[in-house]
Amino acid sequence: MIIDLKKLTIAKAHEALKRGDFSCVELAQAYLDTISAKNKDINAYLEVYADVLESAQKADQMFREGKAGMLTGIPIAIKDNILVQGKIASSASKILENYHAPYDATVIAKLKEAGVVFLGRTNMDEFAMGGSTENSAYGVTKNPHDITRVAGGSSGGSAAAVAMDGALCALGSDTGGSIRQPASFCGVVGLKPTYGAVSRYGVMAMGSSLDQIGPFAKTVSDSEILFDAIRGTDGRDATTISADTYKPVRIGSKKPVIGVPREFLKGDGIDPAVLQNFEKSLAALKEKGYEIKDVSLPNISYSLMVYYVIMPAEVSSNMARFDGVKYGLHVDGKDGIDDYFQTRRAGFGKEVIRRILLGTYVLSSGYYDAYYNRANAVRQMITKDFLDAFEKVDVIVTPTTPSTAFKIGEKTADPVAMYLEDIFTVTANLTGMPAISIPCGTTSKEGKELPLGLQISGRHGDEKTLFQVGKDFLGE
Repeated sequence: MIIDLKKLTIAKAHEALKRGDFSCVELAQAYLDTISAKNKDINAYLEVYADVLESAQKADQMFREGKAGMLTGIPIAIKDNILVQGKIASSASKILENYHAPYDATVIAKLKEAGVVFLGRTNMDEFAMGGSTENSAYGVTKNPHDITRVAGGSSGGSAAAVAMDGALCALGSDTGGSIRQPASFCGVVGLKPTYGAVSRYGVMAMGSSLDQIGPFAKTVSDSEILFDAIRGTDGRDATTISADTYKPVRIGSKKPVIGVPREFLKGDGIDPAVLQNFEKSLAALKEKGYEIKDVSLPNISYSLMVYYVIMPAEVSSNMARFDGVKYGLHVDGKDGIDDYFQTRRAGFGKEVIRRILLGTYVLSSGYYDAYYNRANAVRQMITKDFLDAFEKVDVIVTPTTPSTAFKIGEKTADPVAMYLEDIFTVTANLTGMPAISIPCGTTSKEGKELPLGLQISGRHGDEKTLFQVGKDFLGE
């Protein structure tokens, strides 16, 4: 039987599997066939697991025994920084090239219990440091809409896997936009949940106060299903929160009230096509009966600067564990200290080294107060601005990215230009609030239709409203 992967959703696949239209094995094989045909050009997957069909057979058994749930048999791709027991987890780095995970991440354990089929591990920027997946030690992931362009990053492989019909959905990690930006570039849905909503146990840390695991999917409904499956408290992650930790209060009586930070959309560097599409999206929301208000976020212009102080500081601490002694790559030097230097020099790429150096600098004596402490103080001011705005509106919308997917190699020589890609997304990580990127149209560049994304941000713990607005906008 030919399965139309382009139109498939989790709910549709589940109903088809229940009816017996096709089996979990047939569904998994359809995705394996697509990966086989497309991955050599796209490089979304670093590895396709050898036991995919075996897992699918177990899922079929769950259906026969009446134990199947919504996610049973659903083929999912996993970002290479999330541990799957017994499988390689390299974080797209040479320093962990042959590292096999000794245990399952909490999100993986939950999905295994649900009976999902893991297709393989996806490409990413090394240790999630980057916005284009060009920093992978194993080659760039290309955009399925135009293979001369990037898929985004750092979760570019997961976004591209879903966009090329090489997975029904996927997991990624988001530290400053690493789910939402590639979702926008690849024309899929990407959710960064509230900080603590999803356990980070078994996920390689980049910026511990910023990182969050979230889903990629073709529809908002699918992202909601996957989020509900992986969320929840975890005794092994003290930062996790329960579903009732926050009790968001709706402003709008019928439909959520939408806020727009107009002053933030006037900066240089935003593609006119992005702004034009954003205004069209606002008009579409207005037609659907949403009230739209301008909101003021006085300190939002500092968000990128704050992020690029706090994030490298946390990176420098988290990368210290890769010393060539405990696990991963080891290179012999003249003595113990030289072993350390040689291992890190051979194992880390340029961007990782750049961020370690920057983070070490801002944490060093004499600069800690001037940079790191001050950045944390401004972080609190930015959070307060959002909390104040959410007393007047229910969600805040912006473009997800200031541009469409850019050409491979276009920004590699200019790190600052690359960092500016995060201008709309970093606030959700700094404040810990949830945000979702949904497809909102395309624009033509050099004869290719390139996707654009609309970012919807909400109060702490209010993913429900993001899903509501997103589904309404997309007509789900």
